[in-house]
This record gives sequence, C-alpha cells and structure tokens, in this order.
Amino acid sequence: MSVIRLTKEFKFEMAHALYGYDGPCRHIHGHSYELFVTISGRPISDPTSPHFGMVMDFRKLKEIVRGKVVDEFDHSLVLHKATAPADLNGLGDFMGRLILVDYPPTSENMLADFAGRISGVLPEGVRLHSLKLRETVTSYAEWYASDNIE
Repeated sequence: MSVIRLTKEFKFEMAHALYGYDGPCRHIHGHSYELFVTISGRPISDPTSPHFGMVMDFRKLKEIVRGKVVDEFDHSLVLHKATAPADLNGLGDFMGRLILVDYPPTSENMLADFAGRISGVLPEGVRLHSLKLRETVTSYAEWYASDNIE
C-alpha cells in the first residue's frame, strides 16, 4: 500500500515579543497564525476497521493538534522566560494567557516546539512529515522531519 500524506490547517491568534531584536518585533505585537500539519503513513488495510482506507482520521489529528498546540497558544502572549519582565504575572486578568517558553518565540523556534509536541502523540505507523507556520500573509516558516533526522 502507498504512503499517503494528509494535511490539516489550523488558525490561531497569538502575541509575542522578541526581546533584543533590532526591529519593531522587539515590542509586543500579534499575528493571525495559520498552522499546516502534514502527517504521513500507510492507509489502514484491515477491512474490519472503522478507519479502513485512512492513514488517520482527520478528527483525531484535529484533537491532537488543538490539544497540544492551538488551544494552548490561541489568544496568548508568548515570551522567552529568560527575558520576560518579572512583574507580568501580577497583571492578572488584564494580562490574560501568558506563556513563558525556553526560547525566543520566533516562528522557527515555535515550529520546533510544535513538532515535538505533536510527533510524540501520533498513532503507531503515522509520522509527522512537516509543519508550516504562516505568520503574515507573505511570510511563513517550515519544518520537515527529513531535515531533522539525528
């Protein structure tokens, strides 16, 4: 049976700041992100399976990506914890959802983080092929499993 790729698209809103960056992105600002998740595998060949002919149910892929990435990052402010001001946590409801990460929250770093979150929970026989994160209408970053073989 052939290896098939499936892609599911997700959208979320998120703010970030790139402390120390030499342009306006050093200030808190937001984006309407589009995340494209592509998996690959062989369709299930067991005719008694309710998922016969599927690599993976799109509904299950949606549950995984929403649970591990979208629901956490949507409408959040993401900052590098090493450079985030200490008094942000005291702003309570005004601050909303604050995520402090171990990296500068660039599209590139977020993709590497997302890849780790998603690939570890995919069903047996299904692998994460690639991720594409569109930050603006004209800019995106991509992550490919084949580029990250260690």
